[in-house]
Amino acid sequence: MSDLIEIKGFTNATLGWKAWLDVVSLAAATPEQIAVLEESHPKAKVSDYYLFLVHQPEVLKQRSVAFNAIMYAPGGMPRSERELGATVVSRINGCVYCASVHAQRFEQLAKRTDAIVEVFNDPHTAGTSERERAIVQFSIELTSHPERVSSASIQALKDVGLTEAEILDLMHSVAIFAWANRLMLNLGEPVFA
Repeated sequence: MSDLIEIKGFTNATLGWKAWLDVVSLAAATPEQIAVLEESHPKAKVSDYYLFLVHQPEVLKQRSVAFNAIMYAPGGMPRSERELGATVVSRINGCVYCASVHAQRFEQLAKRTDAIVEVFNDPHTAGTSERERAIVQFSIELTSHPERVSSASIQALKDVGLTEAEILDLMHSVAIFAWANRLMLNLGEPVFA
């Protein structure tokens, strides 16, 4: 991992997360719950987040299918840019845990931290290129004021070279983090090492 970044309460450090509600005990989990945990994420069996969400295994299964398709599918927007969008949304929503996870993923994929430092400092001015600034601004707009997104918002992305497939990928990554942040922020809290 890169150098530790800690700015305005946000970090690229590896954090834990503690649920405020009861999680499913692996010893008491049903075969269906175990199967869904195993297909959701490599660390799902030790994560309070997954162990809480698996109370509703079908919902967690569908969430994981959608999340993995949006964030990891080949083609379309580069994964690093999807992670940048997720980091911006998490920063705007105040989700320290999600911001840390997706800052790390951006850094791993992009091999740099400059954009993350900018997002943590002030997302409204962040971006190291015209393309990044457009991605960041769109992510902020869709997060803070979805009713204001218009054809001009889409055109601003096209003007810096995003294809329609990349724009759709960005919309999906921003939208799923509106949901993910609200789950993380309202079901538990980040745990600092």
